[in-house]
Formats: sequence, structure tokens, C-alpha cells
Amino acid sequence: MELPTVEELAGQLAAVSGAAELGPDDAIQRNSDIDSLDLMEWLYGFQNKYPHVGADESLFSDIDDATTMRDVHAKLISLAKA
Repeated sequence: MELPTVEELAGQLAAVSGAAELGPDDAIQRNSDIDSLDLMEWLYGFQNKYPHVGADESLFSDIDDATTMRDVHAKLISLAKA
């Protein structure tokens, strides 16, 4: 099973958080509509749909003001290959 594209992941997080928009290269924490509960809700949905990836809360352990969905997507790809 293939992973969603980075654009799809950004759209999913925007939908969960209610953010007007979130592009793949927009810093997640700089979007005032997205908080840690939104990230966990998005992660829960991802885990249910892609349990084989093994994504957990550590996916966001080193998130900072520059982290984008492209960064998260790259981590997910690495996890899926492991």
C-alpha cells in the first residue's frame, strides 16, 4: 500500500485542524489553527489507515518552527521502508 502524497497529508491535517490552508512547505507550528491535539488527531487517523508504517508520537518529537509536512512525509517514508 502506498503512502499518501505530501499534498494529501497537508490537506488531511488542514481538514482535521480546520486550518484555511496548509501547503506542503508551510511551517506547521506557524499556522495558528494547528495545535498539538490536531497533530495527535491527524496521527491517530494516519495510524488507523496505515498501521504497517509504525508511526507514533515520536514523529513529532523534534518538531520546531521550521518543520513542514514535507519533513513529516520524509519521516513517514523512512518508517515505511524500515
